[in-house]
Amino acid sequence: MRKLLFLVAGVAVAAVALAQSPDADKWVAPPDAAKKANPLRNKPELAAGGKKIFEKSCAVCHQAGENQVGPHLNLPQTQSQSDGALFWKITNGNSRTAMPSFSSLPDGQRWQLVLYIRSLKK
Repeated sequence: MRKLLFLVAGVAVAAVALAQSPDADKWVAPPDAAKKANPLRNKPELAAGGKKIFEKSCAVCHQAGENQVGPHLNLPQTQSQSDGALFWKITNGNSRTAMPSFSSLPDGQRWQLVLYIRSLKK
């Protein structure tokens, strides 16, 4: 258990350092991916499912608080991205910022995450 705690702490420190690196803002979805429309965009009620997925898989890094290592998802730099770009980033991850790939989630669940992220807009 102690080794696991040290590993998690080390990953968190590395993620913060990488997320604040000058290259962090160069993570851009390819144009074709960014153009994809969310097939669930007319079903905002499905954002509740996205919230459940977020709490299980994403909150550890993106939940607001002192241990947050990922960006706040309600910030303009996140909210200004297209649904397709967010879907692509969720799918592919980014090794430079320690964002894992969630390609193992079915497409529908990743689109639900995008709906949930949109619901966080201030």
